[in-house]
Amino acid sequence: MTTAFTNAAVWTGAGAVRDATVLVDGEVVLAVADRDEPLPAAARIVDLAGGVLLPGFGDGHAHPVFGALEDDGPAVRAARTVDEVVRVVRDFAEAHPGPDWVVGASVDRSLTADGNFDARWLDAVVPDRPVVLRASDYHTVWCNTAALRAAGIGPGTPDPALGRIVRRDDGSPLGTLLEWGACDLVLDRVPPPSPAALRRAVASASTRCAAAGLTWVLDAWVDVTSGVVDAYLDAVAAGETSARFDLAFRVDPREWREQVPVIAAARARVEAAGLGDRLRARTVKFFADGIIESATAALLDCYCGQDGDRGMPMWEPAELAAAMAVFDAAGMRTHVHAIGDAGVRSALDAVERVADGNAWWDRRPTITHLQLVDPADVARLARTGTIANFQPYWAQWDEFQTNLTGPLIGDRVDRQYAMATVHACGARVSFGSDWPVSSVRPLDGLRTAVTRKRSGSSSPPWCPEERLTVAQALTAYTAGAAYQAADEDRRGSIAPGMVADFVHLAADPFAVDPDSLDTIEVLGTWVAGRRVAGQD
Repeated sequence: MTTAFTNAAVWTGAGAVRDATVLVDGEVVLAVADRDEPLPAAARIVDLAGGVLLPGFGDGHAHPVFGALEDDGPAVRAARTVDEVVRVVRDFAEAHPGPDWVVGASVDRSLTADGNFDARWLDAVVPDRPVVLRASDYHTVWCNTAALRAAGIGPGTPDPALGRIVRRDDGSPLGTLLEWGACDLVLDRVPPPSPAALRRAVASASTRCAAAGLTWVLDAWVDVTSGVVDAYLDAVAAGETSARFDLAFRVDPREWREQVPVIAAARARVEAAGLGDRLRARTVKFFADGIIESATAALLDCYCGQDGDRGMPMWEPAELAAAMAVFDAAGMRTHVHAIGDAGVRSALDAVERVADGNAWWDRRPTITHLQLVDPADVARLARTGTIANFQPYWAQWDEFQTNLTGPLIGDRVDRQYAMATVHACGARVSFGSDWPVSSVRPLDGLRTAVTRKRSGSSSPPWCPEERLTVAQALTAYTAGAAYQAADEDRRGSIAPGMVADFVHLAADPFAVDPDSLDTIEVLGTWVAGRRVAGQD
């Protein structure tokens, strides 16, 4: 049966918003017709009652399971002071008595002057059970003394490879662990979520994504032995998900060779499940470096006030290229976290080496975050065919920039998130959220990409020359994401022959005040012609 989506303006992904009717046959768009053209006699009418219909949004870098699992722990994300975090943890521990660990996320690191937290602050309210709180950056863990003790971390514990233990002046561990080499010392001791909890998290995350207008999401941190693959397989097969997911398996520089057959087996299991494009596992994730706020992002020049410290590269350059080449040869796409300009350069060097050494195929490498890109490397993104996956919501001046980032990089602050510069060089640009690090809503990222300001701020834009137009930002969320997913011939626009992935907005994003883009309501989301969010 033909379905007619009518009584709304349409942005097809190109050109201007116009009054039109979109005709759909099953999962596929038949036509985009003028509003006054007669409808097929037997067409089922979907009266959108105003607003604008757009191609469904994509998220090229998120952590959906992490985001949903936060609901199972203390609600520390909303806390605006350290004392408030501590009260929330105390209340949660009292409401959930017993010997179990108290596990939560996402604490705002800008609540302290240096982004670090003391175990004794948690000891004051929960002295007898381990407490582990991930910071909102997910590169930092705050522990109480019981958790440090359970992990065997004491004054004599050396910094592990690829991590740092923050210490007091006397050498004892403060309670803050940086990067996953250190964080895993504690996280590996935390009882893992049950299979049922992981499956619920997948389903819950899918519901939230669909409500935000998302029709495709890359889960950019799947530990292959964590049970997350099973959770996705079970939830998708049972029809508990609506958004489509791609899984990106985290590759560990300390054991990547051993991971190769394990990741290949996990990918084969997903493919054998026969779930089509509802669940795919075609990507591997590398961390080239850490984050600026911890001085672990890899920089070309030193951090301010830290003579000689240029951060923490997670891979030796030759080893990163070798690992990427092995997975690339197996037909897996590479997705590289790179925050600092040295991290971005290392990732680009590896991309070039892989292309030079491996047979050609449509590999579409992605570098994500790109907080700092050296001007000499901007053109390399386009030349190497590398997709630049930005998190546009980060391009605002906030407490992180004031308290943590700015003091560490000095006059480099205005080189951050150079989205317009990268776009102008001809590189492919896609957008992601990094949820739960930041908001899962594309409309929040859209506002920031266009204004370079915080929501509700009356301050001038930060680096206004790096603002994108509404069309450029929407394209990064639609056609850009579809290209990253290697689906641009089927998704990312509204046109005959394309899959009917739509998002219905209450207002025209091209017509509203850019500062209010994040207030537009998502009225409905459709995946392959089926409504998955909103009400008929």
